[in-house]
Amino acid sequence: MPAERAPAILLPPSEGKAPGGRGRPWRPGTGVLPELDGARATVLAALGDGVDGRPTRPAVERYTGVLYRELDWASLPAPAKALGSRTVLIASGLWGVSAPRDPLPDYRLKMGASLPPLGRLSAWWRPRLTAALAGRLAGRVVWDLLPHEHAAAWLPGDVPARRRVTVRFVDREGRTVSHWNKLLKGALVRHLLIERPAGPEDLAAWEHPSGYRVDPARCRLDGDPALLVLSEVPAPHAPAGGQSGSGTSKPTGSPQRLR
Repeated sequence: MPAERAPAILLPPSEGKAPGGRGRPWRPGTGVLPELDGARATVLAALGDGVDGRPTRPAVERYTGVLYRELDWASLPAPAKALGSRTVLIASGLWGVSAPRDPLPDYRLKMGASLPPLGRLSAWWRPRLTAALAGRLAGRVVWDLLPHEHAAAWLPGDVPARRRVTVRFVDREGRTVSHWNKLLKGALVRHLLIERPAGPEDLAAWEHPSGYRVDPARCRLDGDPALLVLSEVPAPHAPAGGQSGSGTSKPTGSPQRLR
């Protein structure tokens, strides 16, 4: 029986980016899926702005948004970093996808942007990314954590993944969490890299550090894609006097980092 392939984790980039860098400017052959280098060069040429001459830093250091702050790559154990370097793919309007250690310059370009003469980048990338990901994701469990803007840049049905898993966080009233979504996903990715669950079923007993747990009634793990839902845990009942047993409380909708 062939060895089971490692999972893949699809992430968005972040608008927040660290400036500068000490690496050489981007050049073909320095990133994941080199078959996309021609497409990357095309987008770079259309963008202009001198991006191709700027210094670089690894993608996981370039992106500084809340998802990446919560993932906290620098503090991951070495085996988790090694797994992440092989399995995490970051979708973006300029690069298509990047791996965590790929050297990237500072840039500004959203996947949903329209860039003359290419048009809307999500549509322009769609056939190119789908073809490149077909081989990369074949036979893997794919944790698809892409928002709609980036999910529009590929066709999952044309990629022979073993299983695709999507994730949704809901608050105590059953409403989808949007404002804190990236922070919550950052902690999830950290857990996936450290604990290496084989699939969403292995998260049944996991307690998210911001107070969410798997909600079996809302999950649809037999679907395509599988849907994993984590619901906010109700606050403990406060005894008379207004204080909880711990003397502290966490406001609804304001996840707190507990690591």
